[in-house]
Amino acid sequence: MRKTLQRTLAAGLLALAAHGAVPSFASAADNQQFIPLATYRVGAYASSGIPWWAGEIDYFRYINEVEGGVNGVKLVWQECETEWNTDRIVECYERFKGGLDGAPTAFFFTHSTPASYALMEKGAADHIPLIDGAGGRTESTDGSVFPYAFPLLLNYYGQASVGINYIAQREGGFDKLKGKKIVTVYHDSAYGRETQAPMKLLAEKYGFENIQIPVADPGNEQSAQWRQVRQVKPDWVFLRTWGVSTPVGIKTAARFGIPVDRLIGDVWAGSEADVIPAGAAAKGYQALAPFPGGDGFEIHKRLRQSILDAGKSDLKDPSYFGKVYYNIGLINAAIAVEALRTGQKHFGNRPLNGEETRWAFEHLDIDAARLKAIGFEGLLPPLKLSCADHEGGGAARVQQWDGQKWVLVTDWLQADRATLRPLIEVKSAAYAKEKGISPRDCAAEH
Repeated sequence: MRKTLQRTLAAGLLALAAHGAVPSFASAADNQQFIPLATYRVGAYASSGIPWWAGEIDYFRYINEVEGGVNGVKLVWQECETEWNTDRIVECYERFKGGLDGAPTAFFFTHSTPASYALMEKGAADHIPLIDGAGGRTESTDGSVFPYAFPLLLNYYGQASVGINYIAQREGGFDKLKGKKIVTVYHDSAYGRETQAPMKLLAEKYGFENIQIPVADPGNEQSAQWRQVRQVKPDWVFLRTWGVSTPVGIKTAARFGIPVDRLIGDVWAGSEADVIPAGAAAKGYQALAPFPGGDGFEIHKRLRQSILDAGKSDLKDPSYFGKVYYNIGLINAAIAVEALRTGQKHFGNRPLNGEETRWAFEHLDIDAARLKAIGFEGLLPPLKLSCADHEGGGAARVQQWDGQKWVLVTDWLQADRATLRPLIEVKSAAYAKEKGISPRDCAAEH
């Protein structure tokens, strides 16, 4: 009976593989690591999701086919189409948290701040790490209270800080920020509101005027907001939008006479999908880039040779290769694979469960030498996590749209983590009190 069931499951998975849902070798086996993918290839956010998931899948396929898996452990994955709908992402999590066909689930990519909020308690109860690079709930940076949530690379507070640091660089020093008017036009959601607290703190520290203007989802009409911006006469504007609200924001800003080179998009308002629909109005637009665009990095050479040129890429349109969202997928996949390697060094070269993968992420240390070895030098900054620090990096570059492509205009800019950390700890302590959580003693664990 068991063999019959395994053959049936294998046949079903192989049929899905023909459509790119799982790798062709997926079957009942003891040496496979399962990765659920809550994708959004259709709907309002498909222009972001299609290249994002292609980047992740291409890297996982590269690891399997070129490197033979992670120390011999093959990666298998299954997609759930969610249209970036929080309820559907939660359904995907519930469906796959127990693994697939005997392969355990190591972690869950939420890739959605609302979903990270919705799954916070479930992930902790199930001991499944929730991974949301440059997103998620900012206070989950504090792993003593949030053991199973990882807002990797650059949390929202860090994004606010890097943006202010860049403005200070452009203005000639932090002392030049005093009296400046800095407007944040933000998506009126948990994601968009995440930077309000750090911007208030940074405004108090540097003396600039902090003006916040919301845009309701989906943001197809923004005349009222940009009329308000024009009345303010800002020195700089942060665009913290998402999806269609970004190109609409760029075009409307231009219509109201706001200089495009005074607009700075955050991480989720800085892709080709954000600027190409805005046309000529986007030329000169800048954005934070913990995930830089470009296909000239070493990993792209390796992928082109082994995956794209071999006809094995998940990309249906090769022109997306090296675009920002494709690279976001690559970077997230690479960090996950390096975490699995870290866990295997401790637990053995075998599939890991969620608890073991939590330990692995908290001991992850991707230094400059390792970045070079895996082909991500310049594409990803060094990343070191711990029990107390689930962000790790806290840096981004700034890129500018020249009308055809993104051009990097800075090296890595570091967030002011020392200033931001007390604010994070206040919020994490409040969460712990609300939920009756006793924080871990991270010093004792190390």
